[in-house]
Amino acid sequence: MRKIFPIVLLFLFQVSALFPQTTKQTVKNFEKEITIKLSANYLLYLPEDYNESDKEFPLVLFLHGSGERGANIEKVKIHGLPKLIQQGKEFPFIVVSPQCPDNMFWNVELLISLLDDIVQNYRIDKNRIYATGLSMGGHGTWELAIAQPDRFAAIAPVCGWSDPEKACILKDVPIWVYHGAKDMVVPVTASEKMVEKLKSCGADVKFTVYPEANHDSWTETYNNGDLYSWFLQHSLNK
Repeated sequence: MRKIFPIVLLFLFQVSALFPQTTKQTVKNFEKEITIKLSANYLLYLPEDYNESDKEFPLVLFLHGSGERGANIEKVKIHGLPKLIQQGKEFPFIVVSPQCPDNMFWNVELLISLLDDIVQNYRIDKNRIYATGLSMGGHGTWELAIAQPDRFAAIAPVCGWSDPEKACILKDVPIWVYHGAKDMVVPVTASEKMVEKLKSCGADVKFTVYPEANHDSWTETYNNGDLYSWFLQHSLNK
């Protein structure tokens, strides 16, 4: 009879703080048993008043696209929330931006474990956890929310894709979908099919299509404060 031996996975989540440059960076290690071996870095942003109060803060998980994969954490700052924070923008919520290893798509189990660790070690409002991502990160946003639909107060996949047959798992999750009409990398039909299925099961879904945008539908999305205001309007306890 074959023997199956457990493989211990060491997640080395190196935290690089996306604070103003006068703020120190923090390094964390995280260990988890799983069936495959993975490691990843992530950026952690804490609001300016985090250390000045005892309140709990909302959390936004940001997932980058395929071009930012690898072991150089600086690549994660090319687009989206990490880019804005690097430029000096402040947010009223915690932002966690992991980096996917080379030659992989987002691993849902890895992301769940990372969120569990962040919730355990920081003052997180568990009723206000949100997820967003672009392209491959949009796909990761869909897949993560499908795996844990009761965890997220709202999600915003940008030019992502998923299996429409699983969409109704998210019928109780507020969703704002974004896509470029001229996207030649991930066709807009990928989002259209998800939105159509969600509407068929009575989901609370918004759909923004940029008529002239190709694959880059994320710059306009993340530069617009409407998304962040919309996130903060949603809570699991409402």
